[in-house]
Amino acid sequence: MRTHYCTEVTENNIDQTVTVAGWVNSRRDHGGLIFIDLRDKGGLVQLVCDPADNKEAHSIAENVRDEFVLIATGKVRARGEGLENPNLITGKIEIVVDNLIIENRSKPMPFDLNDLKVNEEIKLRNRFLELRGKKSYDIFKLRSKANIAIRNCLNDMDFLDVETPILTKSTPEGARDYLVPSRVHHGEFYALPQSPQLFKQLLMVSGFDKYFQIAKCFRDEDLRADRQPEFTQIDVEMSFCTQDDVIKVCEKVIHDTFTACGFDVPSTFPRMTYNDAMELYGSDKPDMRYDLKMVEVSDIFDFCTLDIFSNIAKDKVKNRIKALKVPNGDNIFSKRQMKGFEDFVRKFGASGLGYFQMKEDGLKGPLNKFFVDTPEKLDELVERCEMKVGDIIFFGAGEKKLVWDYMGRLRIELANQMGLIDKDKFEFLWVVDFPMFESEDGKTKALHHPFTMPNLEKCDLDNIDDLESIESIAYDVVLNGTELGGGSLRIHKSDIQAKVFKLMGISDEEAKEKFGFLLDALEFGAPPHGGFALGFDRMIMLMAGTDSIRDVIAFPKTQKAQCLLTQAPSSVDDEQLKELSLRIRQQIQA
Repeated sequence: MRTHYCTEVTENNIDQTVTVAGWVNSRRDHGGLIFIDLRDKGGLVQLVCDPADNKEAHSIAENVRDEFVLIATGKVRARGEGLENPNLITGKIEIVVDNLIIENRSKPMPFDLNDLKVNEEIKLRNRFLELRGKKSYDIFKLRSKANIAIRNCLNDMDFLDVETPILTKSTPEGARDYLVPSRVHHGEFYALPQSPQLFKQLLMVSGFDKYFQIAKCFRDEDLRADRQPEFTQIDVEMSFCTQDDVIKVCEKVIHDTFTACGFDVPSTFPRMTYNDAMELYGSDKPDMRYDLKMVEVSDIFDFCTLDIFSNIAKDKVKNRIKALKVPNGDNIFSKRQMKGFEDFVRKFGASGLGYFQMKEDGLKGPLNKFFVDTPEKLDELVERCEMKVGDIIFFGAGEKKLVWDYMGRLRIELANQMGLIDKDKFEFLWVVDFPMFESEDGKTKALHHPFTMPNLEKCDLDNIDDLESIESIAYDVVLNGTELGGGSLRIHKSDIQAKVFKLMGISDEEAKEKFGFLLDALEFGAPPHGGFALGFDRMIMLMAGTDSIRDVIAFPKTQKAQCLLTQAPSSVDDEQLKELSLRIRQQIQA
């Protein structure tokens, strides 16, 4: 129906007759001449409807409004002198319309496509209209290009694209499952996969050697900017591999994908242990675009006469006192802002926030009086934190995980307020040597998942005093403070898997019930294997420079897991429930 897309019409087409099609971006009536900016996927071209050239086309143009669908045929001409638009690809030409067809009309738009401040709910309810905007189109063009680059990269490395089931068995993987009732097997349920984890391991037992999938995954969890109930991940598994082998493949996938999308990124990324990441940055996904490292100073506070600090300093295994230096902070932050930082960390469990200011004559602050007998310790603090006149150090004290958390958050808050973050920079990092387990509400759970291989060179699973001391062969790749993905070497021997389940308090019967098919497979010659998964939506979000993965998913859910466009989830009729042997319990209002 067209001879050219709008932005394909250039000076090379002057005096040629062309046909273009698209939506009316804007219409201007100049008292005789009517100008229409027509938009398609590429951009805009200007149409001119002149009654002196074609009265019929001009008459039709008088009825045109924004977002009408038009098909226009006309002759290309150069714009008059001084009338060129350097902001448009087609800014040097226009099309004088000979034939104009209103293919479809549009109701008045519920919002301005170019208004970035439109209410999120209105945009999601009319998501198909929001997607007409150039920003949205460019995001999904980027997403498509990245998708193709990933497939090409993995195909070139002989990985096999295999689809795994969407209707599967409910297994504990960290979040709640989305359950699907079975009509045939009354009272029984499928679960939507949180990841293809078990199936990709089975494919390694099958001898497929190298598998990948751009997979849909589902998790019923509390939502935030980088989470959705259904999301897409780049899922990769390989046999007879080491951690370095897996990391090299992942780095190549990331490098080739970013390069194909026009970004300059390194081909290898630095590595940092989990322990160093937590001790230095208070996070297992530190943003490396700025410095602001934390320094451990518990030994200095051994000599503080304030019991709150000296008592914390006595237990250097469970507790931490962390100093965070802010260069030139004394000249940047007011007293009110300093108090604001204390209020900020209190929201995350801190009991307070200490500080010192570096003046010409040394450290000054509320805690000076508690070092009256040991002023040399303040000198040691200055030296260890490499302080200069004008610097501030904040410090937090308490149980180590709590201190890591709120001081890590403070680091990010300070960087934002000081404008230290380069939004155009990509800083990748591998975080390696994760703990195998973590304690939550008195229960032991796998930090990644229960099929992660423990580092048997550093521990004896038969003689363990502290479960959190067990190190796993697991790794996460971080980009600009966002966990882009991660993976591990997997347990491929049934005796090791049994020991891990035992440490987690999972009985043989429970393990058999939940993971029987995988445990059975490990008895039939499972090869050593490992892999990784990358959050595809998060990757595109970071490439596109947006703040939410909702922007890079065609039809996303809200933070309440609702689709405002289709009104899902919704109730179903009683007949459907009856087929599934289900009945809705009425909630009784208290």
